[in-house]
Amino acid sequence: MGIFSVWLSKKENIWVYPVGLINTSIYTYLSFQYHLGGEASVNFYYTIMNIYGWYVWAQKSTTQEHLLKIQFSTKKEWLYQILFFSIFYIAIYFALVYLKTIFWDGAIPWADALASASAFTGMWLMTRKKVESWYWWIFTNICSIPLYFVKGLVFTSVYYLILLIMAFGGWAAWRKKAMNPYSKD
Repeated sequence: MGIFSVWLSKKENIWVYPVGLINTSIYTYLSFQYHLGGEASVNFYYTIMNIYGWYVWAQKSTTQEHLLKIQFSTKKEWLYQILFFSIFYIAIYFALVYLKTIFWDGAIPWADALASASAFTGMWLMTRKKVESWYWWIFTNICSIPLYFVKGLVFTSVYYLILLIMAFGGWAAWRKKAMNPYSKD
């Protein structure tokens, strides 16, 4: 489901959101099962953002054109991205450190928080159709591959490797659209 969802996102297809809702349900369950609290929180956040993104991407003007176009972030928006990431990293990290002392002794707070905060940022930017969302997805996938591997979830690590490769394709496609917004590609 996740691979299909990334493909839909690359194609700027609104079905990315309902497919994403199914995928987040599966990964919320898996994340809790393997004590990846940050990843579980990401998937809960994805659920909310899938609903929001679905709504935003569906908005059309009076001429039936989509209001939101793929575009690059401004310098100010880059600062917001870094701030957004930093706040979520710190919050998730300390929450996971606390949870680790209570009942998630197998947690890896710094790595889980890194993957989770970057995913929060990527999803937020994707709903706004920002090219830079793909940078955050690439970083998320790079962090997630070893995170799941050390938990013994080799298949999930391979899954994130596939998502990483697809994220580079998504970045290239969205970059091309942002550079030529009137193209029908």
